Amino acid sequence: MTSPSHSIHHAAAAGYQANSDRYVKGRPDYPPEIAAWLRDTLGLHAGMTVIDLGAGTGKFTPRLLETGAQVIAVEPVAQMLEKLSIALPQVKTLAGTAESIPLPDESVDAVVCAQSFHWFATPQALAEIKRILKPGGKLGLVWNMRDARVSWVRKLNQIVDRHEGDAPRFYTGEWRKLFPFKGLDALQEQVFMLAHQGAAEDVIYNRVRSTSFIAALPPQQQEEVIDEIRQLVAEEEELQGKENLTVPYQTKAYFTTKL
Repeated sequence: MTSPSHSIHHAAAAGYQANSDRYVKGRPDYPPEIAAWLRDTLGLHAGMTVIDLGAGTGKFTPRLLETGAQVIAVEPVAQMLEKLSIALPQVKTLAGTAESIPLPDESVDAVVCAQSFHWFATPQALAEIKRILKPGGKLGLVWNMRDARVSWVRKLNQIVDRHEGDAPRFYTGEWRKLFPFKGLDALQEQVFMLAHQGAAEDVIYNRVRSTSFIAALPPQQQEEVIDEIRQLVAEEEELQGKENLTVPYQTKAYFTTKL
């Protein structure tokens, strides 16, 4: 049997293995409205089973647990799955990829991909998700995105994006080309606002360091990127001299139903 990492993009494999600690510190949580979206839109409640696909270190997993549903986390990067297991021992964990989910046909009520679907947006992965969903089951896709309508955020993104190489990203929209998909209903979208507040070291620098393709850079090059961002923070009136900062985000949530 091939290792579950056989189909992981090189930026994710190298970056996330090296930097799972910074991922935990640097990533924002999710807006409170997501709880109602999971409950009312995806219909999650006690007695149901939901897959957290590409679960990472379990940043989104507590939101799924709050619904009362049984949560199974599927993740190919062993270092991230280990962190999830330690933090959330009540969650069943499986090493697996989106193209090869080790679960029976029509066995789950919902699959949720938080901050992950762009990594495996292929017809094979969608077909595999559809295979494990019960008829009427839901697929939810959630992303936190820095709000680039704010000028300093746009400048920050420009510094980071120069290093993305061929890493898949949400904002390119490539993942959307898979839809509509045979056997799945039309994709529906909701947008929520989120403020990521905390020490600049976490909400800006560790967040950038936790970006897969930045984490995969040689250490010296990573620090050159961080130095460039420190210069931006020093020059921006909204940010300069502040120990604690607020980074504005938009949370975009999509769902589709298995027909």
